[in-house]
Amino acid sequence: MRVIALSTLKSFCDRDASKDAREPLLAWYRHAIRADWAAPADVKGDFCTASVLRDGRVVFNIAGNRFRLVVWINYPYRVIYVRFIGTHAQYDRIDAQTV
Repeated sequence: MRVIALSTLKSFCDRDASKDAREPLLAWYRHAIRADWAAPADVKGDFCTASVLRDGRVVFNIAGNRFRLVVWINYPYRVIYVRFIGTHAQYDRIDAQTV
């Protein structure tokens, strides 16, 4: 898989309040670039706590659910687009389907 916006993940980790998300996010990234997800079931097979939404959106729990990562996956092209990364409280204030 190809992850678009690694810079977004890195800039999020550089903030003081989210430094403890760095290693879990990089672990997710390393796993995602080696994955070959052809369907939402493949994502659930790798990350059983991931929430699969409609239209290719997936929400991942990062660092023991302290952070949330929302991505849009283009399965035919094997591309993951980072749409949102934030704390659980910040995630509660957005609509994961439209962000």
